[in-house]
Amino acid sequence: MEEWYHYPLLVVVGFAVGFINTVAGGGSLLSLPVLIFLGLPSNIANGTNRVAIVIQTALATAGFKSKGISTFPFNAYLGIAAFVGSIIGAYIAVDIKGEVFNRILAIVMISVVFIIIFSPKINVKDLEERLTGKYLWIGIAVFFFFGIYGGFINAGLGFLMILFLHYVNRMSLVRSNATKVSVVFLYMISALAVFAFNDKVNWKIGLILAIGNGSGAWLASRYSVKKGDGFIKVFLVIMVVAMAVKLWFF
Repeated sequence: MEEWYHYPLLVVVGFAVGFINTVAGGGSLLSLPVLIFLGLPSNIANGTNRVAIVIQTALATAGFKSKGISTFPFNAYLGIAAFVGSIIGAYIAVDIKGEVFNRILAIVMISVVFIIIFSPKINVKDLEERLTGKYLWIGIAVFFFFGIYGGFINAGLGFLMILFLHYVNRMSLVRSNATKVSVVFLYMISALAVFAFNDKVNWKIGLILAIGNGSGAWLASRYSVKKGDGFIKVFLVIMVVAMAVKLWFF
C-alpha cells in the first residue's frame, strides 16, 4: 500500500460499496478483492473491511433517522441477538474450499431473486407490522444466527435480512433497510473487536476506506427513503443477480 493512487481508489470503491450495502447488500464482494489486490492478506482484509462497515452503518442509521425512519426498540433487540452471534461467528473456523462456498452462496442468492420476484406483492399502505410477541422472538432467534454468519463472513447477509424483515415482520423495504443497517452496526462492533484483538486490522486503510463507505451510505439512506420501496426492490434484484454471477463464475 505504498502508491499514492491507492488511497483515492479506496475512497471511490468505498463510496460504491457504502451505497450498495445500504440499499441492498453484497458490497463487500467488491471491497474485499480490492483490499487483497492492493496487498493485504485475506484475513487482514476481512478485518480491515469491518472498520469501514462500522462507519458505513453508523452513518446510514443516522441518515435514515434524519428522514424520520427509526424502528427502535425492535432493531435494538435484533441487534443485541446478532451482536452475541457475531462473536461466535468471528471465532469459527470452517474447513470449506472457497470455490464450494461461493457456489453454495450463489445458489442462495439466486433463490433470493426468485423470492423477490415471485413472492406475493405486499401493499405498503396495508402493511401491519409484526414487531411484538412471537414475531419478535422469532426475529431474535433468526438474527442470532444471522449474527454468527455476519461475524464469520457477512457476504450477502443484507439481502436475507431485508427479505426476512419484509415478509415475516411485514415491514416496508425502506423500514427493513433502516432496521438492517442499525443491526449490522451493532453486531459489526463485536466482530471488529475480535479481529482487532487478534491483530487482523489495518486501521489506516480501514479508515480511508471508511471515508468512502460512510459517504455512500449517508447518500443512499436518504435517497432510498425519497425513492421508496420500488427503487429498493429493483436495486435488490440487480445486485443479487450480479452477486450470484460473480460467485459462480469468478
